[in-house]
Amino acid sequence: MLALRLSRSAHPAVQLRRLLVAAASAGTGFLLLCTLGHALTHPEASATSVLRLAWCVIPLAATVYFALAVARTDPGTRPRPGLAAIGLGPVRLMAVSATTTALSTLLGSMLALLLFLHLRGDLTGMPFDGAAADFLAADASLPLPATLTLLALVPLASSVSVALMLRPRDTRLAARAAAPKLFGTAGALRPGGTGTGRATPGPRTGDDQVRAATDAPSASEAAPAAEPAAAPESRIERPDPTALPWGAALLAAGLAVEGYASRTATGADVPLPTGLPTGPAAVLLGWTLTAVGLALAGPGLTHLCGRLLQAVRPGALRLLAGRGLMEESARIGRPLGVVCAVASGAYTMAVLYDPADPAFGPLTTLGALVVAGSTVATLVTAAVEARQARAETTAALLRLGAPTKTLRSAAALRTGALLALFVPLTLVVAELAALPLAR
Repeated sequence: MLALRLSRSAHPAVQLRRLLVAAASAGTGFLLLCTLGHALTHPEASATSVLRLAWCVIPLAATVYFALAVARTDPGTRPRPGLAAIGLGPVRLMAVSATTTALSTLLGSMLALLLFLHLRGDLTGMPFDGAAADFLAADASLPLPATLTLLALVPLASSVSVALMLRPRDTRLAARAAAPKLFGTAGALRPGGTGTGRATPGPRTGDDQVRAATDAPSASEAAPAAEPAAAPESRIERPDPTALPWGAALLAAGLAVEGYASRTATGADVPLPTGLPTGPAAVLLGWTLTAVGLALAGPGLTHLCGRLLQAVRPGALRLLAGRGLMEESARIGRPLGVVCAVASGAYTMAVLYDPADPAFGPLTTLGALVVAGSTVATLVTAAVEARQARAETTAALLRLGAPTKTLRSAAALRTGALLALFVPLTLVVAELAALPLAR
């Protein structure tokens, strides 16, 4: 009941994100049910049915990833000081968030079932003159256990993932995150203060104010160890310094595997969706390693963008934009890397697609829309979360007299720097990934 009340009283933007999760869950559930229908219609082609089910893992993972991002930005289920006194501690809020995610995805699964039954003709008669009867198993009865199992995959995976992500952690980690400052401590953003207790002599210019705000010690260094473990509105995350080398290594390994597969004619061929030519199984392994490498390297590359913006005598604008990217790299870097992986795959499909091949059907289009839409929505959600996290810093800079135009220019500079790095990287990876299948 508490989860229902929090869901009903949420902000319209939060409700829209939950509806998008339900839509992604509906698309994934419909794909899973169509796989079941194909298995019932073609019992002799069990290998093909298993392969279709395996391809559904990609939209399933994209939907779960989107549900995780929405759960992170849900203000109604985020721990705040004082909620524990009324019985809403971290454990219960984690359970509420997991339940809310399960309700959203379950709504999508039920919509997928209703659409599937409608297209089968079980509700109002067979639509489209029976054109979809081949993969809907219109002449066979649906096995209830298999149907419920497939429909429960998305809600179960999403709720369990949210519970694991939001589980209560060590109180020392919560104490370090108890002061959510993007560029420094509160003292660094007060007029006349530098964050170290020393007064600043004389008036300061706009550049000096921005430098004082950005050069202050981080919240993790300034927060005392005995600070109460109150969960903040948002928490600062820093990228793992070993993630960028591992991501680069996996990216290089994936491209090497794809190049080796294009030179050898041995190995079992695996039929690929979307009308792409049949390729060896090593190509799929290379694509997987490439996608994981991009996702791992995303935070490190974003952090590197921030450092490059501050290189060679930065001014206030470049300093503000660079520090912003460095602090937000862990939050937006991984979704950005996943979007690059999906974009490179879409570019490869567009290059190699043959319009005369009938393999590109409505189910393939639906799967591509679910994957692309979920990853892009995850990136937008992460950007919204980053904007919420730096709201206090933005307000403090405005109180210090920073022009609004400067803040907007810093945001545009951050976006331009990310595009300048990730767009060429995506195109290069896509071109190299298309080589094994272009022979």
